[in-house]
Amino acid sequence: MSQHKPSATTLQYELGQFTGDLERYRHPINRRVIYTPGVKHLAERAGAYWLIDSIASWIGSHPFNVAVREDERVQSLHFWKLSVDLDERSALLAAVADSGEPPFITQRIPFTDFPLASVDVWAGFDGQHWTLYLPSEH
Repeated sequence: MSQHKPSATTLQYELGQFTGDLERYRHPINRRVIYTPGVKHLAERAGAYWLIDSIASWIGSHPFNVAVREDERVQSLHFWKLSVDLDERSALLAAVADSGEPPFITQRIPFTDFPLASVDVWAGFDGQHWTLYLPSEH
């Protein structure tokens, strides 16, 4: 693992190279959450395992379960976006049931050195595990 973070351009290019893989990594605390090599690469290269932790901490939470009851789409697939204000070095993490829908979970991140202006992580449920993956891995 390199000591410095890649440029946003380099990281964006690297993430686009992940196109699907059978290998999975289990989240150490929320054992129902697993993630792909692309998400692992994102966490390693951007110093952002906190992003996986944050998503995993919301999955199965009370607000998440309310969203599942209110919108059946959430129980099989939903979409997370981290939007970073690169000037303020703050971010907003939001989960939506589908594009254009209002978020059912939002989390303000008061400080981050995350290198990209935004990143999407999708979460799909296979009946046993929530798999976090990059859109390119779909």
